[in-house]
Amino acid sequence: MLAQPADATMPLFIVHNAGSGSQAAHECLATITRVLEEAGRAFELLPVPQSGMAGVTKEAIALCRQHRGALVVAGGDGSISSAVQQALPAGVPLGVIPVGTFNYFARTHAIPLDIEAATRALLDAVVVPVQVGQVNDRYFTVNASFGLYAQSLEDREAFKHRFGRSRFVALLAGLATLLRSPQPWLVQFDALAAPVRATTVFVGNNMLQLQQTGIPGVEALAAGELVAVIVAPGGLVERLATFMRGAAGELWRAPSVQCLAFRCLTVTPRLQQGVRRIRVGLDGETAWLRTPLQFQRAAQPLRLLVPAAAVPRRHAA
Repeated sequence: MLAQPADATMPLFIVHNAGSGSQAAHECLATITRVLEEAGRAFELLPVPQSGMAGVTKEAIALCRQHRGALVVAGGDGSISSAVQQALPAGVPLGVIPVGTFNYFARTHAIPLDIEAATRALLDAVVVPVQVGQVNDRYFTVNASFGLYAQSLEDREAFKHRFGRSRFVALLAGLATLLRSPQPWLVQFDALAAPVRATTVFVGNNMLQLQQTGIPGVEALAAGELVAVIVAPGGLVERLATFMRGAAGELWRAPSVQCLAFRCLTVTPRLQQGVRRIRVGLDGETAWLRTPLQFQRAAQPLRLLVPAAAVPRRHAA
């Protein structure tokens, strides 16, 4: 499937998580409204209730089908991932106005980080097919993981509630996680002959994140594969050294790190007797999934709205 021009008249149904009703959220909505009204574009804003995104996303997708419109998420990687769970099987186009902390998904696909610029980019966007990862019945656009990295996501949420949302706070949360003494997992991979001990199993599906941390596998993603990163146990000094190598974009140099490119991978962590579920991080959020974990590329691509100017560089046939 090649890039296709989007219908410039299709209405946009915008799911936006206003959180606690902060001034920044109001300014974001005001900017989106102004740009679309000035352009004469039909749109509807659907705020996310306290119960979460699933219900409002379902409503937005029903409206998309009824009016031949596009779903737009004003949020970060976690909000986008939540919307993808329904948008992908429904086959509706998805647009993004990034207002998250890292915005890996938007940055990878050349979507502007400025709210006004991202909104204007929707007016003449094109639809491109984008690879999505899948673990069991859940989709992910950036990464999925379990172990120490997934625990860091829980710690990050706690730090954000206490200190606010920023990349610096996320970094502090990651360091706090490393100070713990993690219990290593014994994990069986169907692609490896013997079980391995690991504190983190991370599966990447985002070129920018792989490049920034120094994980080899950009070529694998371009070829339609996913990349697994297995981090072996180590003491505090070794964990900190691995963390610093990742921050410096040289994770591949860490002796405790093993990388594996694949199209389909079954991962079976050894759990306590009677336990069948494990906490998995998905694009910055966490969920409990049954084992074994089946990782693969989703059968169908996501129909993503990207700026027309980005197509020759990133998505041209």
